Amino acid sequence: MRVDRPEIPDGYGAEAAGGYLSWDEVADRLTNARTYWLSTTRPDGRPHVVPRWGAWLDGAFWYDGSPETRHAKNLAESGACALSVEGDDEVTIVEGVSVASDPIAGELGARLSGELSRKYAPMYTPAPDSWSDGTAGGLRTLTPAKVIAWGDFPGELTRFTLRPTRLGSGALERRSR
Repeated sequence: MRVDRPEIPDGYGAEAAGGYLSWDEVADRLTNARTYWLSTTRPDGRPHVVPRWGAWLDGAFWYDGSPETRHAKNLAESGACALSVEGDDEVTIVEGVSVASDPIAGELGARLSGELSRKYAPMYTPAPDSWSDGTAGGLRTLTPAKVIAWGDFPGELTRFTLRPTRLGSGALERRSR
């Protein structure tokens, strides 16, 4: 993972910026967020933004839903997307690729179920095998390629560049440099 500052135009104060945020701090924001805003692009080029519930787990964003939703149809055309979280003055933006998940169960299913239940009970409490059928229950995984975050702008403006690697049947794994 490379940590640096994104290029921004003169006049924004980046030259006087202080230290970087830690990955752990940014991962905590992503783990503890309740609402995530997912941005995709329609086939005709128009943007689409939708609030999503999900879980940041093992360095990726996991979320489920019908493949018939507008954002899922957009992602079937192009998996490129952006994700941001609510956080008052704390900004966290994830850019990456979302793919349909392979079916999951067992230990990973239990951890994902536990995290989603922790955040969304009593409204949403999926069982550990909710994603074990042939369609994986509509489960998708967004693997980050780049994360930009700050609390104090531009003092903590930080860019994390990750290297996603495509593995087997559409799954993605983040590999550190």
